[in-house]
Amino acid sequence: MIMQTDTFKDKVVIVTGGASGIGRCIADEFRKQGAVVYVIDKQEGDHFVGDIARQEVLEAFAAEVLGQHARVDVIVNNALPLMRGIDECSYEEFQYALSVGVTAPFYLVKLLKEHLAEGASIINISSSRDRMSQPQTESYTAAKGGIAALTHALAVSLAGRARVNSISPGWIDTAYTVYEGPDATQQPAGRVGNPMDIAHMVLFLCSDKAGFITGENICIDGGMTRQMIYHGDCGWKLEK
Repeated sequence: MIMQTDTFKDKVVIVTGGASGIGRCIADEFRKQGAVVYVIDKQEGDHFVGDIARQEVLEAFAAEVLGQHARVDVIVNNALPLMRGIDECSYEEFQYALSVGVTAPFYLVKLLKEHLAEGASIINISSSRDRMSQPQTESYTAAKGGIAALTHALAVSLAGRARVNSISPGWIDTAYTVYEGPDATQQPAGRVGNPMDIAHMVLFLCSDKAGFITGENICIDGGMTRQMIYHGDCGWKLEK
């Protein structure tokens, strides 16, 4: 994917959960293209530190951004929800996962929607778990399914004001570990993904090259969710 290095020069970009992992990679790639990037994360660092599950934190963060800029060009809702399963997850933990994964993206967009620049883009980071699951992942899976659905609702409500799309990463190793054997071959692409695979798509979707794409979910998983695997395929064996 070829993109001019000044495509996002002076654009105002927000990335939630941008202090590490996929979020940090996305933020760094925008910075390389000259964007002004605002990160909010619970992790301590040189960014706005706060828990996006709290309404007052989101309001303070939005106020800080708008105190410096009259507009916002890009919002990337990336913060990671809690993963707990039905056996262990409490009511409060499940609510917290939904607050981080669904409520916060909704409310942040609501706070900033009157300040979205012409041609603005919103990217919601979902997960391939919005369509497949492992046992004991209910809180995370519910949140990721929710943000995928929120995407097309926002795309319709914000028509003419912003394009809204979501990305569903599959197995992304944030340490850029290179895997071999069944771990790699279970993906038709032949490898495990890394954060750049997601960052490249985020920047594309936020560019003019994607001007006719909105309300869409793009699964970036090396084809894993498209490959039927039976016992004995690709070196995998079912063990109980």
